[in-house]
Parts: sequence; C-alpha cells; structure tokens
Amino acid sequence: MFDPISWEQAYAEIAAKTGELRNNYGSKSIYMHAGTGADYSFASGDCIRRALAMSGGFLAHWGNYSVAQSQVAAEATFGHTYGGEGSHISQLRHSDFFIAFGHNPFELRMSGSGEQYDMLKALEHRRQNGDINVVFVDPRYTDSCLGKEDSWLPIRPGTDAALAEALAYQMISSGWVDANSKAFLDRFCVGYDQASIENTLAENPQLQDKYGQYVDPKDNYKDYILGIEKFAGSPKTPAWASAITGIAEQTIIELADKLMSAKAPYFYAGASCNRQANGEQTTRALYMLPALTGKLGQMGTSNGELARGHKLNRVTMSVGNNPVSEQLFMHNLIEAVERGETMTTRSHSLKGTEDLDTPLGTNVKAIFFAASNSLVNQQSDINYTKRILEDDSMCELIVGVDCFMTSSTNMADYVLPATTWLESNDLSGQSYNSGEFGYINFLEAACEPMFESRSMYTIGKELCEAFGGDVQTYTEGRSEEQWLEHLYQQTVAANSAQQMPANYKEAQKVGIHKEFAPKPYIALQSLVEQNEPLATPSGKIELYSFSWAKLAAERTPLSDQQIDQIEPLGKYVIPWQGYEDENTKEEYPLQMACYHSKGRTHSTYHNIPWLRQAVEDAVWVNPLNAQGLQDGQMVTLTSPTGSMKVKMKITPRVMPDVIALAEGAWYRADASGIDIGGCLNSLTKYHPTPVTQGNPQHTIRIRMSA
Repeated sequence: MFDPISWEQAYAEIAAKTGELRNNYGSKSIYMHAGTGADYSFASGDCIRRALAMSGGFLAHWGNYSVAQSQVAAEATFGHTYGGEGSHISQLRHSDFFIAFGHNPFELRMSGSGEQYDMLKALEHRRQNGDINVVFVDPRYTDSCLGKEDSWLPIRPGTDAALAEALAYQMISSGWVDANSKAFLDRFCVGYDQASIENTLAENPQLQDKYGQYVDPKDNYKDYILGIEKFAGSPKTPAWASAITGIAEQTIIELADKLMSAKAPYFYAGASCNRQANGEQTTRALYMLPALTGKLGQMGTSNGELARGHKLNRVTMSVGNNPVSEQLFMHNLIEAVERGETMTTRSHSLKGTEDLDTPLGTNVKAIFFAASNSLVNQQSDINYTKRILEDDSMCELIVGVDCFMTSSTNMADYVLPATTWLESNDLSGQSYNSGEFGYINFLEAACEPMFESRSMYTIGKELCEAFGGDVQTYTEGRSEEQWLEHLYQQTVAANSAQQMPANYKEAQKVGIHKEFAPKPYIALQSLVEQNEPLATPSGKIELYSFSWAKLAAERTPLSDQQIDQIEPLGKYVIPWQGYEDENTKEEYPLQMACYHSKGRTHSTYHNIPWLRQAVEDAVWVNPLNAQGLQDGQMVTLTSPTGSMKVKMKITPRVMPDVIALAEGAWYRADASGIDIGGCLNSLTKYHPTPVTQGNPQHTIRIRMSA
C-alpha cells in the first residue's frame, strides 16, 4: 500500500537519498531507465534526465528491447545503424515475390494506419496489375495472412535461419548463383567465397591492417552452406532444415524454385526474428538471401530490413550536458544492480568507458523511470527482477513518474503523479511504424491538470531544485509556453521545405501537420546504381562481417556455448530453450511463440477493460496439444524461470507443439507467486545476446497443465 505525502516531502526525501548515494557511490550509481509512454518533444522523460544531468549527472542507457539485434545485424551487413532501411513497403507494387519472416503488420505496425495500409494497397495494386507470390513464414497464422497470402509456412520458433540456409543451399548447389548472381556478389559483396575475402583484404591495406589478424578467409559463406572445405560434412540441405524447422523438404525445394524464378523478390525479416536467443545470427542469416539473388537495388526488391517509413523532423528538449559519460545497455539493468561494479565494455557492451576493460566501478543503487512500464513488465525474467529490486540493500531508491499504477510503479519507493496527454500541450511525432505517412501532432490540453498531478517539465524543474541543481540552466529562462514555442520554431526550421503555421498557437488550431513520402525509397539503390560505398568496413555488403570477426576476439562471451559466441557469418545456431535444446526439451515439451497484440501497445492500454474484451488475452494452443482440455479453460504455463495462469484458446492457427501468447499484459502475482496477470516475462529468461547484450525474450520452452 502507498501512503500519500506532499510533493515537498517527496522531493526532500528523494533528494536526500539521491545525494547520499551520489556521495557514497558516485553519480554512475544513479540510473535513468527507458520509457516511451510519453514520447513528446517537451514534457517527456527527458525532463527527469535533464534534472539529473543538471545536478551531478546520471548513468544513461543505450539500445532498446525491440530491435537491438536487427540493428547490429543491419550494421554488420549493410552499414545501417537503424535496421529500418528496407525499401518502402509500397515497392510491393513492383514485386513478383514477397517473403516475410515473422512479420505481422496487421497486428503490430499499425500506427496512423501506417505500414499495414501501405502493404494492403500495394498488394491490391499488384494483384490487379500483375502477379505476386506472397509467403508468410510464422508459427502463427496471423491477421496479416487471412487470405492475403499464397502460402503460410508454419515454422518452429528460432529456426528461421535454418530455412534461409536451405534456400541458399538450393540456389548455390544447383548452379543458379554462378549463372545468375555471381557477378553481383563479386562486385558488391564480400564473404561469399574465399577469394572475395582475400581479394578485398589485398586491395585495401588499411582494412588488412585493422582486421586482417582476425579474419579467416576459409570461413566463407559458400563453403559453409555447401558443407565443404573447413565445413566438410555439414551441408545445409533442405532435408537437414526440414528436421529442424518442421517445414517439409519438398516445400523448401519448391520455395527455393520460386525464389530463383522471381524477377523482383522483396524480403522482410520481421523484428520477432531478432528477439530470439540466436536473434543476431538469425537476422544476419536472413539478410544473406536477398544479397544472394543479385537483384538488390531494383524496383520491387528489398534487403530484408524493416521497411523505411517517412518521418518528419520533430525537435525535442535536450537532456543537457550529462557529466557521466558511461552508458548501460538497457536490458542489463537488473544485472547492473547486482554486479554493475565489475561490468566492462568487453563483458557487457558498455559505452563511454576509457577502454574495453575499465569497469563501471559501481552497482546501480537508484533507478528513476518516467512513463515506462519496462522496469518490471517488459524486462526479462520478472522473478529475477523482483528478487533484485525488492532487496533494499541492493537497489536503495526507485522513483517512478507516471499517471498510472502499473506493474513497475508498484515496485517504486516514490510515485510522482504526472499529467496525462489530455492535460498537456506538446509536440508529438508519429510512431516509427506509421509507414510512408509522416505527421506531427500539436497537442492542446483539454483541461487543467487534475488532482495533484504535475507536468513532467514541472516535476523535472522541482526535482532539479530539490537536488540543488542549476535550475536556471534547466529552464534556460523560459516558461513552459516559451519552451513550446522555442521547440516548435526549431521543428519548423528542421522541416523547412514544408508549409507549417507561423507559431505554436496557430499550429494547435490546425492540430496536425502531415506529409506522405515525396519519393519512393529502394534499399541499396545508391550502391548498385551509383556505386556509393556502404558504411561497412569494406564499403560492401558483408556476408562475412569484418567488424564482428574483430569483435569476437575482443568480447568476453557469457559462456563457452556456441550460442554465446560472435560469428562473422550469419548462421543458424541452436538456441537455449529452442527446439533442439536437449536440456529443456523433455521437461518442457512446448515452444512458446510471442507476439504483439493489437489490443494494446506493449503494456500501454492493457488496463482498459473493453480492449481486453475486444482482443482477448489467451494462450493459443493447437487442438493436437489441448490434451483433452476445453476451450476457454484456465491453464498453468510453466517455464524454467516461472509460472503463470491464463485462459486457453484452442485454434489451428498455431502449429502443433507451439503455443502462442501476446506480450504486454500487466504482471500480477497471487499469494503463491504465480503470475495471474498473464505477463509473458514471468516465463522468460535473462540471458543477453552476444553482440548487443540484447533481449532474447521470444525463446521459451513451456510445460502446460490444467
């Protein structure tokens, strides 16, 4: 139970404890967590960061839960640091083959009617004016199918890379690559064969000096796929992949034939593929296929990355000068409370340290978060998270700023009530997945702040004052109204080619500024048509990543298992708790497929009852695995890390031996510690991935009982 106290008392107590921790452990012990529940220009979580920065500094985070593995895979392969540089989805108008791995825009990428609308219209146009073969590879028959597909290929979770390798085997072993795409691979790629690696190093002495000692040219893609030379005896045949993926051998062969006959294939590796124990390797393995076709840069094609949208420039308030240079990967937060003192760049991908081996030097002792339920609800292994956060000797202060009592604010020592968007004036941009429709909202408060709530900006300013920080630098001498006008004018300047109202008050009367993408975007067109080098070390598409070869030598792996090693080739790697994991297979016979519900955004809106009625929270179970249980019955799901009780939905829309549950439901434990809220992360494992320390939460094995 929470006891209400005055704002003044809360500020005084928070400031006193923060000051004590800073004195005892340094500012690196004060951490501000991620959150996107108030993704505004002005009154966002950055106000709290700004207050901390102006009063001694704080440990910031980097990365994200959603696409960390996709981002590093895209950077290693194409030099793109975002992972969202795939062709506009509207290029499907010009494609004759669309294959999507774990991609489900009709339940996920919906913001502003975005990518789902663009995709639907493009497919409708193509069906009317040509022909296109649409293939969805997914353990679930999702709402993105429902008749839009030519084929649904149910696949075991975490095995997409094995399917990709079998398709590559057919393309290479049949002689198709030599006859059709070898010239493209020789010109624009490195790593397909041994000669390409040797020639690239020989032609670039600087590359040789920096990476040569880490590179083994025998570790090339062609030999790996064919199972020859260094990889003798392990060809990645359709029969091999069929036993792993659950997709019939003949189906894989036929799919490869369709791929090889396609004139403009569009590949899409959905973000769900990256949130696996082997997500970095899986995503890289999927990126190999579009390169292997030799058709990249042409209309109707894409490179496998998430599709690029059209985003307008919205200027946000700066955090200011944070004197703490180190940054923690956000997924490592709870571990940093337990043993952050010894974390290094080599072991945990810290940023801003002096060198690879300089430790952070302190455990995280205080956590601030704002408009965020990710402290508990979205974090791996809630049982581990709770055990650490509930130990006051480890995490001595938790402060949440929110307008809802979420699973995370329930863990806080202090909850500071912030205003809702209905009480806010601000600039709000579109979601990252709004497709080719870009917009900026100019919010106008419908009412004054109610009860005792205060704006994020006000809370930040008053925290800064309580901390003894530089309030004048925090405000820069501006009122809230002046800040909004200042940020609006900067936003206008950043979008100078577009007509926008003269001032913020006029913009509020309009309400929204919108623009569709002015021209089509085709992935890697500048490389292919203008020979513009990529931002990879070689300037080419890297099937063999020089940077990952070097990183493998620099990084301390979590264990000696192959899954924890960094591989310069994109490979299928057997994940822990995956289909082939012998340690968990017998006791936990079912695999879990995790997905995003269209009934909420992560955990936001889960507390709205009618949305729970519109989109039911239930675990999907194939009739073959129902074990005589009844549709709608409550079942207990148990993983190696926890248990939950949830309603069961019996449906053929999930493949046998796989069950499916949406993420984002609010964690709520009963007296025995079993989650009855339906939060997926009561079942997940904390086990960071090797390159980014990223989120592997879609890899789970389950035992189901009545």
